[in-house]
Amino acid sequence: MLIENNGTRPASAQAGCPDSNGTLPSCAGLAVPYVPFQQNNPQKYAQTEALSNGTLFPGLNLPFHLAVEGSSLPATPLAELQALEFVVLELGIYLDTHKDDTEAFNLFKQFSAMEKAAKAAYESKYGPITKETAAAGDSYQWLSDPWPWNYAQNEVK
Repeated sequence: MLIENNGTRPASAQAGCPDSNGTLPSCAGLAVPYVPFQQNNPQKYAQTEALSNGTLFPGLNLPFHLAVEGSSLPATPLAELQALEFVVLELGIYLDTHKDDTEAFNLFKQFSAMEKAAKAAYESKYGPITKETAAAGDSYQWLSDPWPWNYAQNEVK
């Protein structure tokens, strides 16, 4: 139980502050640490929105007061690949604590396959984006220009 400096329980604990949907309750005091609890089958952002907000799950998107919400991503193949990789990572972390969520596991398999296909398509067009992929080729192509992000900036025609 949390106790304030004067030896009393915080007002949020006295009032029976509810834990509803993974959002920070208005009655939670600033000195009271709060960790949102995820239920099974939580709402999910689309992959690009997830990458922009830094989380796949809207219930965990608890920005700091006056913070700017996630930025929009450019509509490029590299940004799409990064968004897919982010969603696979987020679902994997979620499944670490919710291993019996079959819907999340099915999404994990689906997004993993999409990420694998998108990475292969991207690398076949623009070249390797990881050193591991560069090692799989007939020669070392890692330091060859142009770099993948140069395509997104229209620096390469």
